Amino acid sequence: MYFDWKDRSNYFKGLLLLIGKDFVISKEERSLLKNIGKTLGFENKFIEDSITNLLENQYIIDEPPEFSNKEIAKIFIKDGIKLAISDKELHPFELEWLKEAVRVNNLKPKWFSSQLESIVKSSTIENLDSSLELNNLVNDSSLHGIK
Repeated sequence: MYFDWKDRSNYFKGLLLLIGKDFVISKEERSLLKNIGKTLGFENKFIEDSITNLLENQYIIDEPPEFSNKEIAKIFIKDGIKLAISDKELHPFELEWLKEAVRVNNLKPKWFSSQLESIVKSSTIENLDSSLELNNLVNDSSLHGIK
């Protein structure tokens, strides 16, 4: 699977938008998103500035990303759920935004429901960073286009 810069940018931007849906960026969300941004190859200053300015940026287009393939979209949705619950609360605005991302990427709502239930049941705040699906994608030796 090829994970190009457009998909990486959409991945980061999408998760950035997600953490802003409840109008609060928790320290857990900030930390997790910083690690995701680094994994995706973005500079620390860009990551920090993006997170810091998110809630004040009136020009940001708040639409879920559409990915080049369904596998990346599924990984994004799973990590989105983990990020959304990292502050110990799944806000209704976050949930609706994730459902819209499922729709935009032509994924099945039933698949989303099962993933949501599974992740919420099995995740603890302490293991979220190590359980990110992105880590598996990056560590996949067959992956091309990301280091």
